[in-house]
Amino acid sequence: QVRLVESGGGLVQAGGSLRLSCAASGSIPSIRAMGWYRQAPGKQRELVADITTGGSTNYADSVKGRFTISRGNAKNTVYLQMNSLKPEDTAVYYCNAESYTLYNYWGQGTQVTVSS
Repeated sequence: QVRLVESGGGLVQAGGSLRLSCAASGSIPSIRAMGWYRQAPGKQRELVADITTGGSTNYADSVKGRFTISRGNAKNTVYLQMNSLKPEDTAVYYCNAESYTLYNYWGQGTQVTVSS
């Protein structure tokens, strides 16, 4: 079992920045990758960015060049630095951890609101 706790959401003006954090606890060695998804009202949940234990990263086209995903030294923490935020980035952001057996764990979600 893996437990994920997110922090760092909030309200920001367009063009501003926010940093999300996610700390994992439990069966850390079982985790293959960690990442962030988001879900806006009336839309499906979508991948924002993820990072594997080997450090490979993957980004949605809509956030490339603006968002950066990284891991802490202890490997059980993942960060999402979000710059040049746009109103369309408004969503609930969920931390995700995928195990080597492809089981997905989810955090409780944190609201990010970007005002125009």
